[in-house]
Amino acid sequence: MPIQERRIIYRHIDEPGYTTDIACYQRHGGYEILRKSFQRKPEELVQEVKDSGLKGRGGAGFPTGMKWSFLDYKSGKPIYLICNADESEPGTYKDRQIIYKDPHQLIEGVILSAYAIKAKLAFIYIRGEMFEGARILDKAIEEARAANFLGDNILGSGYSVDVIVHRGAGCYICGEETGLIESLEGKRAYPRIKPPYFPAVLGLYNCPTIVNNVETLCQVKHILDMGGKEFAKIGVPGDSGTHIWGISGHVVRPGYYEIESGKGTVRDLIYDLGGGPPPGRSFKAIIPGGVSMKILRVGEKFKVKLPDGSPGEWGVLDIPLDSGSFTQCGTSLGTSGMIMMDDTTDMVEALANLNAFYAHETCGQCTPCREGSLWLKKITTRVCNGGGRMEDIDLVKNVADQIAGRTICAHGEAAAWPCQSNVPKFRDEWEEKIRTQIQAREHGDGTPAPRKGLRLV
Repeated sequence: MPIQERRIIYRHIDEPGYTTDIACYQRHGGYEILRKSFQRKPEELVQEVKDSGLKGRGGAGFPTGMKWSFLDYKSGKPIYLICNADESEPGTYKDRQIIYKDPHQLIEGVILSAYAIKAKLAFIYIRGEMFEGARILDKAIEEARAANFLGDNILGSGYSVDVIVHRGAGCYICGEETGLIESLEGKRAYPRIKPPYFPAVLGLYNCPTIVNNVETLCQVKHILDMGGKEFAKIGVPGDSGTHIWGISGHVVRPGYYEIESGKGTVRDLIYDLGGGPPPGRSFKAIIPGGVSMKILRVGEKFKVKLPDGSPGEWGVLDIPLDSGSFTQCGTSLGTSGMIMMDDTTDMVEALANLNAFYAHETCGQCTPCREGSLWLKKITTRVCNGGGRMEDIDLVKNVADQIAGRTICAHGEAAAWPCQSNVPKFRDEWEEKIRTQIQAREHGDGTPAPRKGLRLV
């Protein structure tokens, strides 16, 4: 049976006649959960989120309710909530669909979450390039304020909160929560060292702060609607709810699909919904959750533990669509931005393009990342320009190994993981490419063959 979407967050997105104004949102039941939730204590709402088992949808997959429980209320400092809408991971475009097409769902999720953690001020930190998205959110906030869903004494509840949209400056590192906080404070986005700077204790202005992404905060509304324990029944144990998958690259029907966690496989997603590869081609590789995740080579096999506890084996296309299954296969679900590569892809060129991106986006604070990402770019660019050496293959992997685990934030892993997975899994392509270059230099005029793919930055 073909895989079926289960749209919860995306229920009204792309629905004919559905608009971004508050009147349309309320006709579809908008802000009713907010009204009901104000009849409950904030602690009850936090417990519902804990009971739901919801994990953050921003890439790290940390349990949301647990993160909320870490807040330092004893300090007496103000509590802040930040919505991370800095969707900068290449291959990921799920959150902006909510911002552009259903902004009030996000606003309601932010207000509910702020009430639950007792925050009086919330920020939506949006990627700088999303000009129209920021305008849409500002308009939605004004509509919500005019209807007394925001501001002082909301709906006579005695609770007051406001929401501010803050536009970033187009920096990938601002997607990391502490880098985002530094940017929000008006400083250069250097990620902070944890500990001591866990945002729940020392966050914005050194006050207790919760940072969740757009999809996570929207899930909160639906958790409070159906109840945490009922929500936990959606999906699979350890990964409840739905995931919004964005499929891009070499696939017939690229797009976004909301699927119940674990209720389908990679094959179901890319063939039933994505339509498979372009005619006459076959899939070669998959990046499962945005470009920073480790790549999978179609055809490789993994020894895994099946849900019943027995040992088993999966191919790449057999991997169930939940976080635990991807972890067993040596990669991560990440932001669920799946990038498909078919048999026309030059895997060396693809990695060189990623390395150019990460070298450009490093903040430069940590030496391994600042120096290592640039060397990865230099080496792979040289290989693609016809100057490859056989020792470059192991050198790329070695440099990546010296970055991962040695930086303040996960940008180091983001730069290293693609190299650590691409080189071993596609070593045959590296060797063939470099062997051809060496032969051309030794027996020809030394002019490299025309480049495939895009010229690097």
